[in-house]
Amino acid sequence: MRGGERVLEHICDMFPEADIFTHVVDPAKLSDKLRARRIETTFIARLPGARTHYQKYLPLMPRALEALDLTDYDLVISSEAGPAKGVITRPDATHVTYCHSPMRYIWDQYHQYRSTGGLGARISMPLFAPALRTWDIASAARSDLIMANSAYIRARIGKFWGRDARVVHPPVDTALFTPCDSHDEEFLWVGQLVSYKRPDLAVDAFSASGRKLHVVGDGPMFEELRARAAPNVRFTRRLDFTALRTAYARARALVFTGEEDFGMIPVEVMASGRPVIAYGRGGALETVVEGETGLFFRENSAPALNAALARFESWEADFVPEAAVRQARRFSPEVFRTRFLETVERAQTLVHRPHPAVPQALST
Repeated sequence: MRGGERVLEHICDMFPEADIFTHVVDPAKLSDKLRARRIETTFIARLPGARTHYQKYLPLMPRALEALDLTDYDLVISSEAGPAKGVITRPDATHVTYCHSPMRYIWDQYHQYRSTGGLGARISMPLFAPALRTWDIASAARSDLIMANSAYIRARIGKFWGRDARVVHPPVDTALFTPCDSHDEEFLWVGQLVSYKRPDLAVDAFSASGRKLHVVGDGPMFEELRARAAPNVRFTRRLDFTALRTAYARARALVFTGEEDFGMIPVEVMASGRPVIAYGRGGALETVVEGETGLFFRENSAPALNAALARFESWEADFVPEAAVRQARRFSPEVFRTRFLETVERAQTLVHRPHPAVPQALST
């Protein structure tokens, strides 16, 4: 249950009778809302170790998607962060794609995933990636309309797929977060401890400066980061939602080091009345207002982050929590629902638009 699944929950609210198709599902890890749905899986789910190692079956996923029989459905919504849009629908059905990101591991982050994925990835990725890129471009034509979760992703869709997209920012339940009257001296970093989110950048910067940092998250980098961190950096693997809300509201500021497609955490922190210090790339440029709800650092390095922290300490007194809360409300579920349904209705109009009459004879 991460960002994509939370978006799926809101889509399910809009379409209460919809069925869900996916490659692999572990019901124990789903929310009650998703578990209550009829869920069908592809043949990937029947392969050995699919629940824990489904990523290894990526080369088979296009075939698995195309094997799904969707002829009973007149509206198909694909939630795309991997190969989901490649399903085959009826000619008169409407197919709308909500794109969290084109597949990073075959496009712009291909070399990063290959170099950090171990020997198997270094050997196999050059073998299957070219064919998967070709299929990815071709399958983009199967969607009648595409929504992107940010302008950043819209640009990548244009670059990799040659398609335009409408920006519909994902929903953030901003009403669940509330400011408090006081805050701690600690800065906060929250997320999965994986390389592309750059938690190492925050740990190194704070270890060098002596400022206090609370890192909340788990992942393959946890032990490595804890071993190299100075005593002023503390780690918590997990917080329940109540504790996380408190951590947001009491943080001096959120430090957001990754180049994210959108990034819900900065919006949640702003809804809690706290500022954000973010790397100035990706979706953060669409959520954080520089000099009003936070600050950016433009170079992804520890010295650049520490320079931004020094600027923050000079600016901190000018921060107005109410401005951050107002900005966060721009990404509420109500706004998402309105724009999403408008896009679906537009796609249905395009699909069912009458075709011009075909002449019975031509003369020259």
